[in-house]
Amino acid sequence: MTPRQSVWGTLLGTLVSACALAYAQVALPAQPLLSDYALVSGGLVPVLIGMLALAGACLCLAYGLAAADPARTAATRVLLLAGAAGLMMSAIFPTDPGTSQVGSLSGEIHRWSAAVVFTALPVAGWTLARGRATAPRWNAVRAMSVTSALTLAVYLAAHPVSITSPLINGMAYYGALERAVVLADMVLIMVMALAFTAGRRTAMATGTAPAKPAAETAGPEQEWLAA
Repeated sequence: MTPRQSVWGTLLGTLVSACALAYAQVALPAQPLLSDYALVSGGLVPVLIGMLALAGACLCLAYGLAAADPARTAATRVLLLAGAAGLMMSAIFPTDPGTSQVGSLSGEIHRWSAAVVFTALPVAGWTLARGRATAPRWNAVRAMSVTSALTLAVYLAAHPVSITSPLINGMAYYGALERAVVLADMVLIMVMALAFTAGRRTAMATGTAPAKPAAETAGPEQEWLAA
C-alpha cells in the first residue's frame, strides 16, 4: 500500500463507518447511544460495520504516516493503533442493555474500549500537528483535535454516571453528545488524512528535496512533514 492509497483507505473507511451508523440512526428504533443499536433487531450488522470500518481507517492512516516518516509520527501512530484496537474490542464485546442495572464483563470491556477510542483520537490529532507550520491544513487538524476533546469533556459531564449530570440535566442530551463525539472524531481522522496528502502534494510540487544520489534520496513522503 502506497501513502496515497492509505489516504484513500482512510477516507473510504471513515465514510463507510459514517454511512453504516447513519443507517442505524435512521432505519432502526431510537436508542440512547450508538452502540445500543447492536442490541435491537437488524442493528448488529451496521454497528459492526461502522466500528470495524473506522478501525480500518485508523490503521490505514497509521500505515501512511509510517511510510512517510516513521520517526516523527511514532506517537501519533501508537495512538491511532490504540484507537483501532479499542474500536475492534468495542465491536467484539457488545454493550449492556440500557435498562440493565448490573454491568457484565462484556459491557465493561466495551465501555473502557470506547473510552480508549474517544481519548486516543484527539490526542493523536494534536501530536500529529504539534510543531508543524501554521499552514491551514495543520491549523485544521489542531482545531478538530480541540473540538473533539471539548465535545468529549461535555459528554462525560452529561453522562448519567457523572456526578455533574444531574446539575446540567445531562440525561436529556447525553446521547446527542455521544453522537457529536463520534462525528468529531470521524471528521478529525479525515482532516488528518487530507493534511497528510496535501503536504505530500506541496512537497512534490515545490521540489524542496535537495539533489542527492538516488540511493540517498528520501523521497516526497518525508518532505511533506516539513511543510
